[in-house]
Amino acid sequence: MKRGVSIAIIFLLTILSVHGQKDIYESKKFDELSQNHEVLAIIPFLTTLDLEETLSAEKLDDLEKKEAYTVQSALETYFLKRKRKKKFSVEFQDISETNALLTKNNIGLNNLDTYTPKELSKILGVDGIISGTLVLNTLISEDVDESFSFISFLRGKTDFGRISIKISDGQTGKLLWKYSRTINRKSGRNTYAIVEAMMRKASRKFPYDREKRRKK
Repeated sequence: MKRGVSIAIIFLLTILSVHGQKDIYESKKFDELSQNHEVLAIIPFLTTLDLEETLSAEKLDDLEKKEAYTVQSALETYFLKRKRKKKFSVEFQDISETNALLTKNNIGLNNLDTYTPKELSKILGVDGIISGTLVLNTLISEDVDESFSFISFLRGKTDFGRISIKISDGQTGKLLWKYSRTINRKSGRNTYAIVEAMMRKASRKFPYDREKRRKK
């Protein structure tokens, strides 16, 4: 009996480990395509909420917008903090300017995905685009419950969702870098903490880190 319980626990922990894995991709042509990059724009993330509670379409839309813009703000905060400590080879367009330019061109979350990175780069006057997707079953812009529940784990509710961040070249529109990670109870209490933690783990592989490029 004890052996059976031990095997079950090992199996469940293995599944948990797989869920927590991250994935980082960098194009072999990154150096070639990014050599003249000076400014990148961070755009709002395309967000999908799959909440247990039933909400009106209008309320759900408002919540998705809130999550989308909060992730955008959290990424800007992270990059600016890191830039003061470690020299990046690029600057980041102020998100207030980014969002103002998108609004002036009638681009919102409802049609953002109809524009290519190449088109967005031209509209925003930047060399590349930082974009991403966010799929959630809880709101991370507000503090979330980090406590572990074995019952929740058995029901498959320990993961809050998944976030993917990607960087695209403005001139060609090609994908240069992508980082995906599952968001769970250990990721952080809110969007800013989650983005800070996940990007800190990926910092050694962040392609615009000057120190990293020198070591290649």
